[in-house]
Amino acid sequence: MGIRITGIGSYAPDRILTNQDLEKMVETSDDWITTRTGIKERRIAKDDETTSDMGTNAARKAMEMAGVAPDEIDLIVFATITADTRLPSAACHTQRKLNIRSSAACFDFQAACSGTVYGIEIVTAMMKCSRSYKKAILIGCERLSSVTDWTDRNSCVLFGDGAASFVFEKTKEPGDTLLSSIIKADGAESEILCIPGGGTQTPITPENYDKKLQFLKMEGNKVFKLAVNAMVNTSNEAIDLARLKSSDINWLIPHQANMRIINAIGTRLGISNDRVITNLSKYGNTSAASIGIALDEAVRSGKVKKGDLLLLTAFGGGMTWGSSILRW
Repeated sequence: MGIRITGIGSYAPDRILTNQDLEKMVETSDDWITTRTGIKERRIAKDDETTSDMGTNAARKAMEMAGVAPDEIDLIVFATITADTRLPSAACHTQRKLNIRSSAACFDFQAACSGTVYGIEIVTAMMKCSRSYKKAILIGCERLSSVTDWTDRNSCVLFGDGAASFVFEKTKEPGDTLLSSIIKADGAESEILCIPGGGTQTPITPENYDKKLQFLKMEGNKVFKLAVNAMVNTSNEAIDLARLKSSDINWLIPHQANMRIINAIGTRLGISNDRVITNLSKYGNTSAASIGIALDEAVRSGKVKKGDLLLLTAFGGGMTWGSSILRW
């Protein structure tokens, strides 16, 4: 008996916001953005397009690839910091939109940009520990445009909207897709990447709204240093736990945040650029969706093949971070 990923899908909104568009909104330039981030454009959801709408679209594609019907799904796990509503969860909204049976378990969790890495371990562990779950959906989705300050030239150039989804199944064949996983967090660093307002700590009052506390805040230099070290360290731990070497890895698929971070990780792990999958230039940072979108495109293009060893690594608000080894 194994726990296998049998389907993957992704979704990006139709609207494209280019660096040239941003030049008209804030004091920036295509050269400044590209040089510092590697981003050329990003996708922005329509005004009436919710997080669960995007997640549902990605899940449908994953279910189609897996050949799984809605009435077979036992579990929906949804990674997001931008849910449709405070209550109910985006997972429950998605359950309704996919017409998945009422007996399925559904919940959201927050790990920000580390959502996919956290989620793969969560779903695999739940399916191993329970006889109730035979087929499950993991969704990583963000509508970051809704928490972006579009007057802040340092942050608004970074983020985009999108969704990715995985179908997990218990199979008769032995062996899991997930070979090893290391996930960690450090709440002491929570303030360097956060949304200060909107919760019980700092409710959104007219005064706090005027202070723009409802938007993402980030100390970029601190995040850069912590992110590279954290992702490299957990990547090495995951490689060791799987009894592999970095030279065994076919593809590194990092969180798509910044090309400088991605290049630094590859260099320190000894993984050449031709073994690193990126699509940052097209989508920007889509947080919990980024790794899944990149992997889905690589699978559907034929770049990632059955049996390939994949190293996924991410770092996000919390701070949260982690790395996973998958055999596709």
